[in-house]
Amino acid sequence: MAELLSLHDAVARYVEDGATVAMEGFTHLIPFAAGHEVIRQRKRDLTLIRMTPDLVYDQMIGAGCARKVIFSWGGNPGVGSLHRLRDAVEKGWPHKVEILEHSHAAMACAFDAGAAGLPLAVLRGYVGSELPSVNDQIKFIECPFTGERLAAVPSVRPDVSIVHAQKADRAGNVLVEGIIGVQKEAVLAAKKSIVTVEEIVEDLTTEPDYHPNACIIPGWAISAVAVAEKGSYPSYAHGYYPRDNRFYKEWDAIARDRDAFTAWIEDNVMNAGGNA
Repeated sequence: MAELLSLHDAVARYVEDGATVAMEGFTHLIPFAAGHEVIRQRKRDLTLIRMTPDLVYDQMIGAGCARKVIFSWGGNPGVGSLHRLRDAVEKGWPHKVEILEHSHAAMACAFDAGAAGLPLAVLRGYVGSELPSVNDQIKFIECPFTGERLAAVPSVRPDVSIVHAQKADRAGNVLVEGIIGVQKEAVLAAKKSIVTVEEIVEDLTTEPDYHPNACIIPGWAISAVAVAEKGSYPSYAHGYYPRDNRFYKEWDAIARDRDAFTAWIEDNVMNAGGNA
C-alpha cells in the first residue's frame, strides 16, 4: 500500500546508489521534480531507463548520477541533441556513460513484459535495423508454433520506477489523465515505485468528470506518493499548467557549455530545495 511521504524522504528511502531507475511520462507528466531531488541527494552509478530521455535525464547525466542509460530515443524535443548526454558518451564528462539503445516498440514491449512478471518480450521488429549489431541485448528466436523469426529483448524490471501524475487519494490510488505513456507498466514492473502528484484528494472514486482515457494506478502497486506541485515543469501536466517551450529552447545553450550547465544546476537544483 502506498505511503504518503515527502519527496526528499521517498527518494532517500527508495533510490539507492547503483540502482536501476525508470522515470516515465510521455510529452507531459515528466517527473522533473523527482529527478532534481535525485540530483540534490547526489545519487550515483544509476542505470537510467526511459523510452524518451529528454531534459530530465540530460540534467541527471550531467550532474553525475548515471552510469548507464537504456532508452529508445534521446533528444531535446523539437530543438536538438542532449548535449550533456553527448558529452558523457563522447568525451566522458563528468564521467563515461554506457548506452543501450532500443526501438520504441521494443521498450514498450519490455515494460509490458516486466509488468507481467515475464523475463523477456517478443516482438516483430529489428528487421533491417543496425541496432542488433550494437546492442547485444537484442536476440532472435524461432516461434515454436509457426517457425517465424522474432526479436526478443529482456523485460524491464527496475529497482524503482518514478512517475508524475495529477492526483492521488488518501489510499494512495493515482489518477493519470491526458496522454498516457508507460507509467502504469513502469510502476507494475518495478520492485518499488514513487509517484509524485500535483495534489492529494480524499477519494478518487468520488471525483467527478474523469477524462475517457484516464488511468488509475492502484495504491497497492505503489510504494510512496509525494506531493510535488508543478512536479513535471518545464513539461506540462494536463489540466494544470502548460509546457514551457521557451525553456526547452534555452536549455540548448545552457547544456552546450559545461560551466553554464554546472552554474544552472547549482542555482536551480542544488540550492533550490524544491522544483526548479
